[in-house]
Amino acid sequence: MSAPRKNNMFDSASPAERSAQSKDQSRVLWILLSINAVMFVAEIIAGIVAESTGLMADSLDMLADATVYAIGLYAVGKAVSVKARAALMSGIFQILLALGVAAEVARRLLFGSEPEALIMIGVSMIALLANIVCLVLISKHRDGEVHMRASWIFSKNDVIANVGVIFAGILVYVLASPLPDLVIGALISLIVLRGGVSIVTDARLEKAG
Repeated sequence: MSAPRKNNMFDSASPAERSAQSKDQSRVLWILLSINAVMFVAEIIAGIVAESTGLMADSLDMLADATVYAIGLYAVGKAVSVKARAALMSGIFQILLALGVAAEVARRLLFGSEPEALIMIGVSMIALLANIVCLVLISKHRDGEVHMRASWIFSKNDVIANVGVIFAGILVYVLASPLPDLVIGALISLIVLRGGVSIVTDARLEKAG
């Protein structure tokens, strides 16, 4: 027997309330999409310049999130099955991203890198502030529909990843070693993988319900 679908306020709302909630979801997702797209560009450039696996991993996480929010926008106001499929696609994309980040960590471990600690710390602090804004905006939807729950998971993981890159940057500076950068890149990969698996599981339960 399949697990029951998670209840949310959208299910029991009137048509007018659903319309208002859909508009609010769209507004929030557009803001999150814009922030993550801008930060992806900033972090990927900084990651290349700083030779930082952590920054590059976080930038790819931003790209994945921007894609997820775009998928979420597509799903707003549509049938539950469409929203579940959108969340499923988001989760699969996250899993593929995690594998790509893990491959980049392995490549840099084999061929070496010299990450710039100060760039890592500075850019990650800006990214942290951006992701805190995203987390606050999406927080009221964290127990909502499946595509919005997926967005909450991504935003929460982003904050964790940013704190990790800042900490890694400090260690790179203090120890004069690239190892902390590689470790945080691997950890971000695991966080993204875990989030992707969680979303895929949630989406399948939603479809089964």
